[in-house]
Amino acid sequence: MKKITFLFFLLLLSPFSRAQSPVEKSLLWEISGKGITKPSYLFGTIHLICPADFSLSDSLKNAVSKTRQLALEIDMDDPGLMGAMTKTMFMADGKTLQGILTEKQYAQLSQFYKDSLGMNITSFGRAKPFMMMGPMFNKILGCEPQSYEISLMTLAAKQKSEIIGLETIEEQMAVFDTIPYNRQAEMLLSMIDKLPETKTEFHDLVELYKKQDLQSLYNLTLKSEFGMDGQDEVMLFQRNQNWIKRIDKIVHEKPTFIAVGAAHLGGEKGVIALLKKDGFKVRAVGK
Repeated sequence: MKKITFLFFLLLLSPFSRAQSPVEKSLLWEISGKGITKPSYLFGTIHLICPADFSLSDSLKNAVSKTRQLALEIDMDDPGLMGAMTKTMFMADGKTLQGILTEKQYAQLSQFYKDSLGMNITSFGRAKPFMMMGPMFNKILGCEPQSYEISLMTLAAKQKSEIIGLETIEEQMAVFDTIPYNRQAEMLLSMIDKLPETKTEFHDLVELYKKQDLQSLYNLTLKSEFGMDGQDEVMLFQRNQNWIKRIDKIVHEKPTFIAVGAAHLGGEKGVIALLKKDGFKVRAVGK
């Protein structure tokens, strides 16, 4: 359950020339130049998706086979991951869910989780409200979701590639902590109140993903009523910038397959634009 919650939030997360923004419709990109001897690859994921919409292309598998390590947003193969997440999942100062909600809001939330998810919200206790969004994902998708990250980890394991992270779980959880607890709770209640709209928006996002339309996917993520919530600077842009130096380092060490949420790739402050600005050659790889 904690992994599903974590993957859900991965989905949510000086000016640059527009010429740097990717215009090709592709999820897979080759990184070369800047003195690296063998190319690395960058892939935009959608962290959870219905099996009917899931696909690992031959181009993707071929790119993975040419690399020697897999870099995800965090190292999901780290045995200490769940322990670290548990330490960071609780609200500070002894705050509780019941304490930050009105009596009416708490009753509404409790009824929804009981009737729709078969869960008692008292089990969440002091957990930060966004931790409660994970269990809703099956309801939003209408299926038992599949993960690109886990599938890529399986491919990497078969060829004995090392799995690493571009950031730590503590760094990632700190990003979500920039949203006040009461605002997190409001976002959760809004998703419940507008569940049909939530489902429609995610369906639209999946369709854009299947079309490999990074720019439109990026635009939808920014204007989402349920995602960035005005936090795009810390949830997307600052993280993108932080990753560039780390990517620079790892691709010079060994050919690497880098997989991050597709929303991080598009736009003038996206990973592709920043890599180009940093001196790398980044080109779309055909399906």
